[in-house]
Amino acid sequence: MPSVTDFKVAVIGAGPAGLYTAEALVKNGVEVDVFDRLPTPYGLVRYGVAPDHKSIKAIARYLQRVLESPGVRFFGGVELGRDMSREDLLACYDAVVYSTGAMVDRKLGVPGEDLPGSIAATDFVNWYCGHPDASGHSFDLSVEEAAVIGVGNVAVDVVRILAKTPEELHETDIPVHVMEALSRSRIKRVHLIGRRGPAQAKFTTKEARELGELPHASIHVRPEDMELDPASAELAGTDRHVRGNVAAMSAWTGEPKPADRRIELRFWLAPAEILGSDRVEGLRLERTALVDGRVTGTGEFETLPVGMVIRSVGYRSVPLRGVPFDERASVIRNEKGRVAEGEYTAGWIKRGPSGVVGTNKSDAAETVQTLLSELGSRPRPEGDMAELLRSRGVEIVTYRHWLGLDAAERALAESLSRGESVKLGTWEAMRSACVIH
Repeated sequence: MPSVTDFKVAVIGAGPAGLYTAEALVKNGVEVDVFDRLPTPYGLVRYGVAPDHKSIKAIARYLQRVLESPGVRFFGGVELGRDMSREDLLACYDAVVYSTGAMVDRKLGVPGEDLPGSIAATDFVNWYCGHPDASGHSFDLSVEEAAVIGVGNVAVDVVRILAKTPEELHETDIPVHVMEALSRSRIKRVHLIGRRGPAQAKFTTKEARELGELPHASIHVRPEDMELDPASAELAGTDRHVRGNVAAMSAWTGEPKPADRRIELRFWLAPAEILGSDRVEGLRLERTALVDGRVTGTGEFETLPVGMVIRSVGYRSVPLRGVPFDERASVIRNEKGRVAEGEYTAGWIKRGPSGVVGTNKSDAAETVQTLLSELGSRPRPEGDMAELLRSRGVEIVTYRHWLGLDAAERALAESLSRGESVKLGTWEAMRSACVIH
């Protein structure tokens, strides 16, 4: 059997899951080629973490060291299914790890959801994070009230971006065209809507506290919405996360401070219909209650006069051609990361959209342990992916090309006096910046 240093593995997806997988592999002497359809690495850290969360974005600096490790190569701008196939990968590598994430939104399934002004949080987040797929998006921010459906961290990020002033966002890496649009926003009130109660809110206590500390926005929650049923009260007594959330939100039941913008946090409400003829003109909500542990409508309704509805009720993964996929759970079918002989998976497409960025490290470690235990059990590959892609005319964005793009974004920030970097948010601008100096 060859030594482990003779083996080469392909990792599909250069987000945290993919790069943590690469890190664990190279530490065991395995060479790794990391592929991403974008010309940029870091995945969700670059295009999912809110631009005002600079401490979390520091994870990119850690992941950068992985990409610069001996034995790791970056293949940007290369898409599975377009430039290469599953069969190509298995012919060129001893093993393949799929870590393509979960970036498609889940729908509410209510009338009016397709009206202009009804938006997926994935689209809105991609837009303000500068994802090139979202460069052509535009959102009508001339309305005075908006509703965000969902009480997870992404929903809170969206609310915070809508509630902040252009001055508060000035030092972020938000693209120029997005900053211009946000600076024209007339939104004065944002409603954050949860189907369940405060004990079931998914956002972290840190995210909750940040909402209450915005200097130019007040926040309010109705006292009756903070009343806990016996099961929720017991949960708050034993679960540190729930206890912290309830304590933070309980401070918002009083009279809100005077401010230009206001956040209304609402619980026990389920979307019933998005109202409007040509665009969103309102949101009809049904009051809910817990019956035998399940959320049930009460038949009591209210309408909010919002002109924008942003749904943030979960992500799901997209199937990869030929790879076994569980449509119901929206994950690749796997056993501790193993999919089939020579094929593995890591991250959200493995386990579903759960945990925080760091959760992917232990998840990747499990997959790598499974992979290493089977490495060498299949015939050795004879193909060379770099040569195959070049023969097909595929323009590969190498790590050095990416550094050129990164330098261009830093130079743009300096020219605008806007923090460390400002993203180039279009495919054309990004490709033009991918030059080797």
